Amino acid sequence: MRKNHYHPSPETHPLKFTCPLKLVPNSIFLLVLGLWFGHSFGQTLNNTKIDGYKGIWFELNQKYEYGDKYSGALGTYTAKHLPLAIYAPEVEKTFFVYGGTTAVDKRHLLCMIGEYDHRKGMVSKPTVVYDKNGVDDPHDNPSLMIDDQGYIWVFISGRGSRRPGFKYKSKLPYSIEQFEEITKEEMTYPQPRNTNFGFFHFFTKYTGVRQLYFETSKDGINWSQDQLMAAIAEKKGEKSGHYQTSGVFNGKVMGTFFNRHPNGNVDKRTDLYYLQSADFGRNWTNVKGTAVKLPLLEVAHPARAVDYAALDKNVYLKDMGFDAQRNPVCLYIRSNGHEPGPKSAPYEWCITKWNGHEWQTQQITSSDHNYDMGSLYIEKDHWKVVGPTEKGAQAWGVGGELAIWESTDKGETWNKLSTLTHNSPSSHSYVRRPLNYSPPFSFFWADGHSHEFGKSQLYFGDFDGALYQLPYTMTDDYERPIRVKK
Repeated sequence: MRKNHYHPSPETHPLKFTCPLKLVPNSIFLLVLGLWFGHSFGQTLNNTKIDGYKGIWFELNQKYEYGDKYSGALGTYTAKHLPLAIYAPEVEKTFFVYGGTTAVDKRHLLCMIGEYDHRKGMVSKPTVVYDKNGVDDPHDNPSLMIDDQGYIWVFISGRGSRRPGFKYKSKLPYSIEQFEEITKEEMTYPQPRNTNFGFFHFFTKYTGVRQLYFETSKDGINWSQDQLMAAIAEKKGEKSGHYQTSGVFNGKVMGTFFNRHPNGNVDKRTDLYYLQSADFGRNWTNVKGTAVKLPLLEVAHPARAVDYAALDKNVYLKDMGFDAQRNPVCLYIRSNGHEPGPKSAPYEWCITKWNGHEWQTQQITSSDHNYDMGSLYIEKDHWKVVGPTEKGAQAWGVGGELAIWESTDKGETWNKLSTLTHNSPSSHSYVRRPLNYSPPFSFFWADGHSHEFGKSQLYFGDFDGALYQLPYTMTDDYERPIRVKK
């Protein structure tokens, strides 16, 4: 077992000043100023409440003719952070995490958690789990897990070895009031799950460029050694890189789809692979049940589902799920390159599914950006996809207008069921599926201008078309979300 990384978090105290008994007016002014701006001097906002749901806005600063490689409302970013929300039937609440900020004109990342009470129809003021003081990058956004005792775990993403990741645990079951630090380690794109065997965690480390790992734990305190899953390189000595999206079937089977980055180049991401384990990561197979030795190192591996390199296609993973027969299904966008705009079009929303005998791929629709992101819902033979597939106010940018797509024949054919948003001044982006979702919190997302820094709001909604905005400013501890449709 790996060394216990438990480090109790220090209590957060207000700044303390020593001063003379008699203060002149200027000294009083400086004291008040210091308390007001104490956070900018290094005081953390951990375990404090924020007066509303303010999403982070971000741009990568990789500019092209039609805009940044990606920019916009990224509070529910990335697709590799999951899950971001979980419905807990024991308390009839949906808990959700996101990347927030301190004010409309700030890009100061706060790793936030909120709760929606389904019985009362109200949301709490959000809590800062971890203050990323000095960081404005939503690659450091959190993901979420709830254990069997109801304790809430928030996995804070780091960024390579430059910025560490953290695991935080709530001090009380089903409570978002206070969290304590459990581990500090190298961890990016966290994907934790509470399974029938214990805690299972898919994540990334920058040991190649982006390589896939997993770890396991029975209690969340003591974790196994990090196990390398994939480090595929075309030639000896080349770099490797991968992105993944994962899921669990009936609490037992862990599955992951992933692409590869030739020589570590994320702008050349291609191919589609699948691995699964039914025994808590001790043994792995491809979809046919053939044993696989980790880590995967070969391009032409039996775990490869689609050879997209041969088609010169890029692959942008979005979500995955299982049908009732435990067959895995992956949702992704394929395109002709990384550059935004018509040069890389078409941006095709696709699913690749295992039908029990072979991999099959169907196109659902198309949009106008690689980083448009939606979620996949599989319920028996009734499948849905929710995402920004419709043109929005900002062309060739992240996000757009939201629509629901539906298939009643296990993904063979797709039809647009409804368009959820219309004539929006900002683009809606990164629509996320809560684990064990319950209406009206069936999906949630953020909006914001795709190309210009500005305000980003957060929303949730359901398949009947009811949409709600989380209050941007709050005065009470609990308030009703703002109904924006139906």
